[in-house]
Amino acid sequence: MKKSVNTKIKIKINNVTPLVFTALLIGLWQLAADTGKVPGFMLPSPVKVLKTFITAMPEMKRHIIVTLKEAFIGLAISIALSLVLAILMDSLKVVKKALYPLLLVSQMIPIIALAPLFVLWFGFGMLPKIIVVVLTCFFPIVISLLEGLNSVDTDMLNLLKAMGASKIQIFKLVKFPASMVSFFSGLRISTTYSIMGAVIAEWLGGTSGLGLYMINVKRSYSVDKVLAATLVIVILSMALFKVVEILQNLAMPWHKYMGGRDG
Repeated sequence: MKKSVNTKIKIKINNVTPLVFTALLIGLWQLAADTGKVPGFMLPSPVKVLKTFITAMPEMKRHIIVTLKEAFIGLAISIALSLVLAILMDSLKVVKKALYPLLLVSQMIPIIALAPLFVLWFGFGMLPKIIVVVLTCFFPIVISLLEGLNSVDTDMLNLLKAMGASKIQIFKLVKFPASMVSFFSGLRISTTYSIMGAVIAEWLGGTSGLGLYMINVKRSYSVDKVLAATLVIVILSMALFKVVEILQNLAMPWHKYMGGRDG
């Protein structure tokens, strides 16, 4: 009983601590703005940013929809691509040896350098933004899923092979379920990256989206609108992160009772 109470207290403290720290930072920010330590045109106060967030929302709405569409399509393609690549690399070692170095190299090339090329090749439409999101998102998913597939208990695999199970049956009954925790870990990371990838692509060319909106308001020195758009990006990323967490709990209801959430 005492142990249960202590656990609940620790959970409450863990939940409250980041909120208190964030509130402290915002309070210091507001104090710096009110006392004039930082010029308002350089760093507007949190209150002004919040007011701008509300008043500029109708203006930002269509840009938010475009960015979300790019992020969702890119993330869906990333998941499908990651599943195919991870399964192929897990099943065929020659494929893993051929593709794994290329996957690593793909993450060493700055997206900021590739995005203008995609705009040049594919125009200013949605396609180059989706490609950037895919390149940003697929790596954490495919690597996490591959590690999950490789971490399956060897004795269990040998037992199923001795019982005459096919590769498809082994994958369906053991490997894929065992890799779900790793898959969702990578998916949570990629989900937050998806918004960022779409915004970065919009910075470098486009007709709409939060990235383009931020560029336009920055040119007019509306720092409060830049920060309001940044707040939108943070909220969207946190919301998508939470959605993935809910999906994990629905797909793996036993997970939260067996050691809690990873990461």
